[in-house]
Amino acid sequence: MAGVGKLLKQAQKMQKQIEDLQKSLETRELDFSSGGGAVQVKITGSGKFTALTLDPEFIKEDPKFVQETILAAVQEAATKAKELNDSEM
Repeated sequence: MAGVGKLLKQAQKMQKQIEDLQKSLETRELDFSSGGGAVQVKITGSGKFTALTLDPEFIKEDPKFVQETILAAVQEAATKAKELNDSEM
């Protein structure tokens, strides 16, 4: 039965390490921009969006172009945050 106790302790240790890593990812903030800096997105390593900034001149552009650029920035940020999360885990 000593083997079971050892496995349980290892599992608890791994769980604690995962929890610590998740907390660390929540505090890491990644910055992304699109459209030559017209759209800026901030996202945590855990995938929570924290900020979206748009250049006022950019908003005056064609609405379809604005939508596509914002969507591209958000998608890139989400992808990079997921990649960071996956690599850390």
